[in-house]
Amino acid sequence: MIKRNTDKPCLFVLDTNVLMHDPTSIFRFHEHDIFLPMAVLEELDKGKKGMSEVARNVRQASRFLDQLMSGADKDEIDAGLPITPFTENSGAHVIQANGHLFFQTTPIDLDLPKSLPGSNPDNNILGTAQALQRNRQDRTVIIVSKDINLRIKAAVLGIAAEDYSNDQVLDDVSLLYTGQQELPEGFWSYHDKAVESWNEEGRTFYKINGPDVTDWYPSQCLCWGGDEGFEAVVREKSLPEEAIIELAEDFRSPRHNVWGITARNREQNFALNMLMDPTLDFVTLLGAAGTGKTLLALAAGLSQVLDRNIYREIIMTRVTVPVGEDIGFLPGTEEEKMTPWMGALMDNLEVLTQTEGGEWGRAATNDLLRNRIRISSLNFMRGRTFLRKYIILDEAQNLTAKQMKTLITRAGPGTKIVCLGNISQIDTPYLTETTSGLTYVVDRFKDWKHGGHITLVRGERSRLADFASERL
Repeated sequence: MIKRNTDKPCLFVLDTNVLMHDPTSIFRFHEHDIFLPMAVLEELDKGKKGMSEVARNVRQASRFLDQLMSGADKDEIDAGLPITPFTENSGAHVIQANGHLFFQTTPIDLDLPKSLPGSNPDNNILGTAQALQRNRQDRTVIIVSKDINLRIKAAVLGIAAEDYSNDQVLDDVSLLYTGQQELPEGFWSYHDKAVESWNEEGRTFYKINGPDVTDWYPSQCLCWGGDEGFEAVVREKSLPEEAIIELAEDFRSPRHNVWGITARNREQNFALNMLMDPTLDFVTLLGAAGTGKTLLALAAGLSQVLDRNIYREIIMTRVTVPVGEDIGFLPGTEEEKMTPWMGALMDNLEVLTQTEGGEWGRAATNDLLRNRIRISSLNFMRGRTFLRKYIILDEAQNLTAKQMKTLITRAGPGTKIVCLGNISQIDTPYLTETTSGLTYVVDRFKDWKHGGHITLVRGERSRLADFASERL
């Protein structure tokens, strides 16, 4: 909000929510120094109890602080503790940090307006930063907080404040990988002599050479022309300027449906190609409400569980974040508690059981489907290993990157994970479109040959829903 004075070294005052969000944030300011007010330590102490992700992060942050303070006396703490490099991901990456960590070791006179009482933790942090501005003229004091209101109040008081952006995957959500690329006009005439084609087990493949292939990703969807034009999927990218692509299957025909469901547009057809491909272990579908994410994922799951017997059962889960006022605790078992959150599952099951999608579709009953579909809570995923399961994670935009990693690393042999979400509808505090765990995995998995992604753009729910999405 306020321009940083680059002529001076920085002193970052961390808010509690930064440590709650990322315990390793202490190590991510490189050569700059960090200051922790006493109010932050008090809030960490209050938030350490419980089994939530936030409580675990608080305890981890406290352990990091304890390690940095190990063996230091009072004089060394007052002078600032050196922040040593930190190794994360089991030694795969080293974060170079050589700044110093300062604690509030003496009382500070808070010179705040009367409308901002210092007893409030946020105001205490503001007063501490203001005092540091007066006492540390050799430093540019900056508050780092995930709380936008605290940053606004800091700007009003003339204190530099920034969001914690280390967990930001992209600078702009418009740069997010869409999973689809439209071939330019004249592509085929330019590559006519550099294309080799063949058929294998009823599938059509093309080998393409040229500079245009350089920016393609494995499992990326390629299209040319309108909805009925050329559609293909990148299958192999062994060399920078060479790729093997496969002609996509057409799931628009009623004779080539998936559990009675047909694709209504190009993006849905690409989605069904990925969902029905057993070589893809991880698929992400992004799209606004009504684009068919849940229906397509569930139809593909039922087809592969009941018809093809590729997976043993479907496990469906989602983040339990209420849209409106929380109605409190729910009675019953884990599955009974999760049932009210699975309205989308029930609505789509009703659609699927009414269709006549072949012999299995006509014979399937709700009891059979209930035996092959499990509803699980994310709270109980830690420590589990899923073997030959088809896992659907709904509302994935509300997960952090760490929560997403916790879930994906539960996958055992033969398991497929499908993540669904709309990054414009994030309900989790301190998460944004560029820091959501769903954005994180889309960006990190785009160059893996066993992962696929497509962004659905056209609503297919009803004309009323489409009009409401555009006008409201």
